Amino acid sequence: MNKTVNINLAGIFFHIDEDAYLKLQRYLEAIKRSFTDSQGRSEIISDIEARIAELFSERVQNNKEVIRVKEVDEVISIMGQPEDYLVDDEIFEDEPQTTYNRKTSPSKKLFRDTDNSYISGVSSGLAHYFGFDAIWVRLAWIILFSAAGTGILLYILLWILVPEAKTTAEKIMMTGEPVNISNIEKKIKDGFENVTDVAKNVTDSVGAAAKNVSDSVSNAAKSVDFTKQGNKIKSSSKTFFDTLGEVIMFFFKVFAKFIGILLILTGAITIIFLIIALFSIGVVNFIHIPGLDLVDVVNAGNTPVWLVSLFTLFTVGIPFFFLFYLGLKILVNNLKSIGNVAKFTLLGLWLISIIGLVVIGIRQASEHTIDESVIVKQELNITANDTLKVKMVDSDLYMINRHYRNSSFKVLNNENGEKTIYRSDIRIIVKPTTDSLAKISIDKSADGSHYEKAIERAKNINYNYTFNGNELFLDSYLTTPVENKFSDQEVVVFLYLPVGSVVYFESTTRSFLNHWNHNGNIVTPGDTNHYLQITDGGITCLNCPVEESSKINIDIHDDESSVKIDSNGLEIKDEDVNIKVNAKGISGEDEAVEVKINSDGINIKSKDNDNSSVKTNNSDI
Repeated sequence: MNKTVNINLAGIFFHIDEDAYLKLQRYLEAIKRSFTDSQGRSEIISDIEARIAELFSERVQNNKEVIRVKEVDEVISIMGQPEDYLVDDEIFEDEPQTTYNRKTSPSKKLFRDTDNSYISGVSSGLAHYFGFDAIWVRLAWIILFSAAGTGILLYILLWILVPEAKTTAEKIMMTGEPVNISNIEKKIKDGFENVTDVAKNVTDSVGAAAKNVSDSVSNAAKSVDFTKQGNKIKSSSKTFFDTLGEVIMFFFKVFAKFIGILLILTGAITIIFLIIALFSIGVVNFIHIPGLDLVDVVNAGNTPVWLVSLFTLFTVGIPFFFLFYLGLKILVNNLKSIGNVAKFTLLGLWLISIIGLVVIGIRQASEHTIDESVIVKQELNITANDTLKVKMVDSDLYMINRHYRNSSFKVLNNENGEKTIYRSDIRIIVKPTTDSLAKISIDKSADGSHYEKAIERAKNINYNYTFNGNELFLDSYLTTPVENKFSDQEVVVFLYLPVGSVVYFESTTRSFLNHWNHNGNIVTPGDTNHYLQITDGGITCLNCPVEESSKINIDIHDDESSVKIDSNGLEIKDEDVNIKVNAKGISGEDEAVEVKINSDGINIKSKDNDNSSVKTNNSDI
């Protein structure tokens, strides 16, 4: 059994096998010897250790897992051997080492580039990731910021979720280059050279740069062995199937990126819309927004509107936030995790919000479980010999949906400037009665969570009518104070008319009359604008047009005779006789005689050779 050693590498603790530890130790010592005389040696070593620690972290599932020789070999193959990266300024090596398997350049990772930032480095990081110039990314942000501020939330989320490129390894990964000893050394040396170049004289710097370029080109020309370079290219070429596989994987990655962008846009737009919409509704109790006072009117359970808005935001917004986060994970390989604490917190808020909305929904539904009514009755001075005319009237204040029954409602100011619920849900039901006088019954009903509340809301319904002589004027609307909330308030007007009396419903009542003859109702919308006499079994229309009798068309015939009856009259034919009866009179003929009877009299004419005839006028009869 091998011993394990606990090590601290770049501030991260690892459990490592003793053999693996010895190999890692020799590797790090060899690296340190390679950079003995290098400028920025300590920074180079520190970044190399940080990169090794990062590679180890990717290969262990938890902090108790032991790193073995296999993992050390994998890290060394990625970082490279120290002898492969001589500290010199030569472009080409005379004898390149191939003692380890080189990895192809990894895909870029998204970081915030704070070295070239104006605010947080998001734009510079995106520019590195997509290969654009940072100026175009910044212009895109300006456009998004100006478009109703929709880009602000996206920018803040990227600022929070995308990590900053702090270490040299992260800055190399940001540009898509492989993170190995050579690139780490080069990055740090470039930083030192940049500082040194700033301190030098401009003229000397230009001269030195020209000389260095000339020397470098000369040395490169001398040292390049084109044959060796050609062999290297040939040996590193890929087979056709490898290339085809990479092309297919490329299209898969492009499709995945497209899905990621679609998820980001869907999640961001939905969250922004929810915040704007629900914030507007949530502040209705504190800030008067025209039109949103209806929210409070339908809130029969008096649940705080801001609480409903908050629960709705969490219930709908949290799933779309994770949709947005999933899109970022697809696009950004190294996206910073929001952490388990945040995930479980959001999950808890989501469950609490769903439970809260269910409770609020049950409470709201309970406000409509009980339906109670209040009935007001009054006699009308209409007897069996009288005629009653019924008409619907409007108010100048509530001229909405005139003469039309509607189950919706409006919130308007009454004559005192007070908020009032207006509704035109009025029904008229007519029934016969054997009483000597007519009677009107006003049935006002409303919903509530219990009997007392429903009765109270029904009592607070305001509905008026006027009876003048033999005319009854019914309001086409009802009103109630907004304190009663919208509780499905309605009014049913029952008219009990004596048998033998006559009633006339004007056209304004058509929409309010009950549509069916049931439960004793005897008048429907089709009976308006007619004088209706009340009978025991219903009504008799006194001025309805008489229906025309149906037209008769008869046509009977065979080979020898025919009988035809239509709108022109009666016609009988056979081989010898032809008789016609119509509005002009009666006519008939055979082979010898022709007879006509009409308004002029009787005319009998012979068809013989003498062609004699007999005429008789009406005055002679």
